[in-house]
Amino acid sequence: MRLDSFVFIDCKMRKERKKMLNAGDTAFILISTVLVFIMTPGLGFFYGGLGRRKNVVNNMMASVSILGLGIVLWILLGYTMAFGGNTFGIIGSFDHIGLSGYSMYDLLDSTAEGGSIPIFVFVGFQMMFALITPAIITGSVAGRINFRSLFIFIALWSIIVYYPLAHMVWGEGGLLGAGWLNSVDFAGGNVVHISSGVSGLVLCLLVGKRQSYDRTSYRIHNIPFVMLGMALLWFGWFGFNAGSALAANELAGHALLTTAASAAAALLSWMLIDIVSQGKPTLIGACTGVVAGLVGITPGAGFVPIWAALIIGFLVSPVCYFGISIVKKVLKIDDALDAFGCHGVGGIFGGIMTGLFAEASIGGANGLLYGDARQFGAQIAAVIITIIVATVGTLICAGIARLFGPLRVNRRDELIGMDLSQHGESAYPSFNGLD
Repeated sequence: MRLDSFVFIDCKMRKERKKMLNAGDTAFILISTVLVFIMTPGLGFFYGGLGRRKNVVNNMMASVSILGLGIVLWILLGYTMAFGGNTFGIIGSFDHIGLSGYSMYDLLDSTAEGGSIPIFVFVGFQMMFALITPAIITGSVAGRINFRSLFIFIALWSIIVYYPLAHMVWGEGGLLGAGWLNSVDFAGGNVVHISSGVSGLVLCLLVGKRQSYDRTSYRIHNIPFVMLGMALLWFGWFGFNAGSALAANELAGHALLTTAASAAAALLSWMLIDIVSQGKPTLIGACTGVVAGLVGITPGAGFVPIWAALIIGFLVSPVCYFGISIVKKVLKIDDALDAFGCHGVGGIFGGIMTGLFAEASIGGANGLLYGDARQFGAQIAAVIITIIVATVGTLICAGIARLFGPLRVNRRDELIGMDLSQHGESAYPSFNGLD
């Protein structure tokens, strides 16, 4: 057969593939992917503003470095471990290391109606989740963890905790999903928020408290940064949740509205808490409420009615406030930027509320309110298993990271600030002369 015959057949196959490709779904997921990407730099601003002035570069660098580390790891190992087949419902396989075996023309059936998107679009969309999740952990240990040790820990945690957990919840035959438990997690309540929040709590306990934590008042140094970070997170979260429908369809529109409703209700709820507790509303409280509302609705965005999203939002703020302002202080836990108090507590609450309010006509599952106690129990079981996986995995990752050096910086480096000691930079340098 002549070479031009091969070319003709290849072109014909490409045309057939294009017929099956849903261009609208593909464009929507590409846009959603970019929206989710901006969440990780947004988290850098959020954490950078919340921390102390001498640590702002370090707090931001923790998120920025993951943009490089996370993308490389996801392409090499992450996708195949999370979605490349199935091994005992716990992990995918190693058949597609470096995305080998896939081509740009391979399609993924993204909806029950038969819509298809290029598999590389799905790879990219899921890759953004693998970036934001470990970045959340860094808030718990801000201000005292050795950057090199944190970098090694994040690499290990992605491989040992995140990729297997993503498979167990979303992958083919995953134990927590359709493979056994049949729990539901629309956009990452277990996979993203509970896992990162619990891991942050465990890691901050291992690293220890900041110097003079019990005697020093730690003030937020840049409130505008916090507001900018919140805005980028909320902006990106629409792609995070709506994009998880994997199609430009009714479910995506529903998830977008539940996302907006929960975040808005949580914002108002936290403002009310501030007024009751302090006599006036605060911008920090409003921004924190938005994030709590977004976390709380994430597992159920495509499963619960819109009115239920309002209830989840109104309730998640006092639940997270209790975790941040009371439990943290009573137990004297130095969760520096409240990764566990917001993401861990909010994710647990959201997962349970999904088991309560889920409606089959929306996303295929009925919760306790609609007569399915089994689904409610499955949600609680999934939360518990996620906590166990995150706890054990974090202990393993921290133990291995310690082999390469101490987790914590020395007293001098912590006192002069992480920006100078870890990066040799200052966010706000002073000059004796003109710039």
